[in-house]
Amino acid sequence: MNSLAKQIENLNNELSKQVPQEVFEIFEKSINDLKTQNIENESIKIGDIVTPFTLLNTQNQLIHSEDILKKGKTILAFYRGSWCPYCNLELRELQNNIAKITDKNATLLAISPQSPDHSKALTENHELTFEVLTDKNNRLAKQLGISFKLQEFALPTYQAIGINLEEFNQNDENTLPIPAVFVIDTNGAVVYKFIDTDYRNRLDIDELIQSL
Repeated sequence: MNSLAKQIENLNNELSKQVPQEVFEIFEKSINDLKTQNIENESIKIGDIVTPFTLLNTQNQLIHSEDILKKGKTILAFYRGSWCPYCNLELRELQNNIAKITDKNATLLAISPQSPDHSKALTENHELTFEVLTDKNNRLAKQLGISFKLQEFALPTYQAIGINLEEFNQNDENTLPIPAVFVIDTNGAVVYKFIDTDYRNRLDIDELIQSL
């Protein structure tokens, strides 16, 4: 079992002791509903070209994908938000492996729909050294086919445990990206893809690095 998978196993054990059963049941219902939408198969595929994009970083500066790709391959790591404990584990583990990524002349970009202010706090809390970008209204996630609208039955549960997506994302869409990681070659083509509608399942970072 790799390091991230072990951390997730520990997190699952801790949450099972802390989170009420009725909350878990709503989360499971939400995940199962997403699985019926066939998002994994409908999303952008290996070999497809990612349309050039521009996103804001935590300093409210515009980051252009074309500029990043001139340096080498680019990793796009989509996460739901700083409120997601599984996303936090993945981002920290990516940070732990950042030297292996940069040694391959690759650039890591973490992307979520949350506001730059929230992303800035996340960056500072975890001492992240890679760009953390805001995909306003999930525009890029929608283009890649990994965006979904959180179900109406799940919204009250999210809000009851302090996750107000309208506040985090600064809109009333209640849309999120499926946690996904893509490697984009210098020509814009997808050469590696990890996507799973069950947000508790995350990529093998060693496998990611081997793809660079």
